[in-house]
Amino acid sequence: MSEIITGAEALMRSLKEEGVKTIFGYPGGAIMPVYDTLYDYTQGEKKAFEHILVRHEQAATHAAQGYARVSGEVGVCLVTSGPGATNTLTGVADAMMDSTPIVVICGQVGVGALGTDAFQEVDLVGVAQPISKWSYQIRRPEDVAWAVSRAFYIARSGRPGPVVLDFPKNAQVQTTEWTPVVVNRVRSYRPYPKLDNGQVEKAAELINNAKRPLALVGQGVELGNAHSELLEFLEKADIPAGKTLLGLSALPSAHPLDIGMLGMQGSLAPNVKEQECDVMIAIGMRFSDRVTGDVTKYAKQAKIIHLDIDPSEINKNIKSDVAVIADCKQSLPAITRLLRKASHKEWIDSFKPLQQKEEQMVIEPAIHPTQGPLLMGEVVNAVAQAAPKNAVLVTDVGQNQMFASRYFQFTEKRSVVTSGGLGTMGFGLPAAMGACFATDRTVCFFTGDGGFQMTIQELGTIMEHRIPVKVILMNNNYLGNVRQWQDMFFDGRRSFTKMCNPCFELVCKGYDIPYSLVSERENLKEAIETMLAATGPYVMECVIKEDDDVKPMTPPGKGVDEMLLEF
Repeated sequence: MSEIITGAEALMRSLKEEGVKTIFGYPGGAIMPVYDTLYDYTQGEKKAFEHILVRHEQAATHAAQGYARVSGEVGVCLVTSGPGATNTLTGVADAMMDSTPIVVICGQVGVGALGTDAFQEVDLVGVAQPISKWSYQIRRPEDVAWAVSRAFYIARSGRPGPVVLDFPKNAQVQTTEWTPVVVNRVRSYRPYPKLDNGQVEKAAELINNAKRPLALVGQGVELGNAHSELLEFLEKADIPAGKTLLGLSALPSAHPLDIGMLGMQGSLAPNVKEQECDVMIAIGMRFSDRVTGDVTKYAKQAKIIHLDIDPSEINKNIKSDVAVIADCKQSLPAITRLLRKASHKEWIDSFKPLQQKEEQMVIEPAIHPTQGPLLMGEVVNAVAQAAPKNAVLVTDVGQNQMFASRYFQFTEKRSVVTSGGLGTMGFGLPAAMGACFATDRTVCFFTGDGGFQMTIQELGTIMEHRIPVKVILMNNNYLGNVRQWQDMFFDGRRSFTKMCNPCFELVCKGYDIPYSLVSERENLKEAIETMLAATGPYVMECVIKEDDDVKPMTPPGKGVDEMLLEF
């Protein structure tokens, strides 16, 4: 005899079937039947999930993103209809831009009330469709198991991304026969393109004949779990590699072939050498405008090989000579098998003068200043030196993001959580919470005073669960990145970037979170040690020089080799 259950119960069972362990959410009227059922699944013998009550729905999506980025699993959040649903959309768009697999489940008014402007009704599927991988409304309880399995399959397969499920109230409370469903294919959806051996051979031939090859390593290596395949490829062909912001932990920082971060505020050597290489191999990256600078000037001398799982990225921004469309865990070893063992010592040595120039002019003054106020670079460097080598870096958006990305060090995969494509201020604090639930590694979260206050209410979530995130608040009393651009490109007219900040010590005291203030250089080391030794959460506020600038930088509209080391 078949079992008859509600749609809400079917949702719980379906999530359990998908291996979900953690749900970030916020209850409300239109999702209340689900939350009532969830109660039984969070305690007692039936316990399957840990539910984390965030303080704002946007934070639920960012926490799910942080969880997904570090764990490699699908992040899950659960919210109500109307404003609860629309509050998640920033996180959905962010996850879409950064290829992060999350499933967002939102309550909705009953099907009979759709289109009547009922209380807290919004056309979520229509709104979410352009910024998600798939959005769907579950109108009947018998469709729950299928829709959830399909959602997880789409979110995690191929190029990952966010999926939004709209769940009307009637489908939550009505009943259906329970039958588990497993979706492992969708008509017309081909998440893993078939590898073209002809293109593999063309790529290998170009690389074998290259005198000055350069690899650009993106997050696709992390998403494809192709770290060992990347190492074998680079080492066999002796190819130096620059890394995108989201690909920073795809290759250990100390590896001799790692030549730094690509992009507008990345390292000098890879940006200059992009304009000198004869073969460029882009691996799981999308040629973002922040990487290429002026595309009309970008790598015109090079043959471009583009490895990507998503055909839509090929020739979208930069025209490729050879496109290998496949999962890089498959394409990299296929190319490596055809490569000759090579040495490019002279080419690799040519990076060193540029690295030394940046070291002398930018890095050393940034991380080892001898006088004046604290600098962001020295704070990041000091934390990186003291933190466990396998620590996870989480950043907010702005100068804190660029300094942290430049001066933190990585030894393990999936160690970088930051908002890349959308650049979402306020992303970092909830994302750091999610990262903490995904791992027992130390999570170091760098933020500025602006971004911190955008989701500062999540200190309540941290307080409740004693989430052990280490917050490094680099406070310069400015929206620092905008202020830097205003100084550089708007004649120093600092229009509305000065911040009037609260006493963060009192804020932390209100949330019962340990806090320290560092304003003097000689106190920094001890403060960091105290923070890292804390068993729970900790906020370390650092008083930063107001006009501390991120250097080097490629001005907008310029070629990548036109980076400014000083300004």
